[in-house]
Amino acid sequence: MAQVLITEDQMKQLIENGRRTAAGDQIDPEPVVKLFMPGTGWTWLFTEVDPENPDIAFGLATDGIEDPEYGYTSISEITSVKNRMGLGVERDEWFTPKGPLSEYAKRDAASFTL
Repeated sequence: MAQVLITEDQMKQLIENGRRTAAGDQIDPEPVVKLFMPGTGWTWLFTEVDPENPDIAFGLATDGIEDPEYGYTSISEITSVKNRMGLGVERDEWFTPKGPLSEYAKRDAASFTL
């Protein structure tokens, strides 16, 4: 059985955060979901999605070498990619945020998700 990448509850929170941003609220929420590509350094921490297009997520990303960067990502695009072993993106089911997204942005790639 395939893993659900973003749970229904997580998507509700991502959409709510996206609505707040679209309304002009200045927010710095904790990451809602952490996705990663096994066998690589690629990691994404998402805080919101575009309420009009929930395929577009906002958060931080790193390749494990370069420091994390803010940006928008197509969820369907990153989930369509496979690594050299044929594995796709997974959700870190044990991820618990430890502060707002801005705190993760201050970390280097090696300590990005601590």
